[in-house]
Amino acid sequence: MHSNAMMESFFATVQHEVLDTRRWPTRDELRSALFIYLEITYNRQRRHSSLNYRTPTEFNTEARAKPTNVH
Repeated sequence: MHSNAMMESFFATVQHEVLDTRRWPTRDELRSALFIYLEITYNRQRRHSSLNYRTPTEFNTEARAKPTNVH
């Protein structure tokens, strides 16, 4: 049996941060708002526990700055 807790948490966040913020007159407006939220806010700016509470941008910047030990 699989737990849906992670997806339920994600959808609850989207519901609170986007869907419930106002009435959406058209699907295109909602689609655009969801895209902006997911691509800009959620994926790039939100701190992720799996990244030690850093944003993906911070994580990638730090990863690029680390020297590699390739022989």
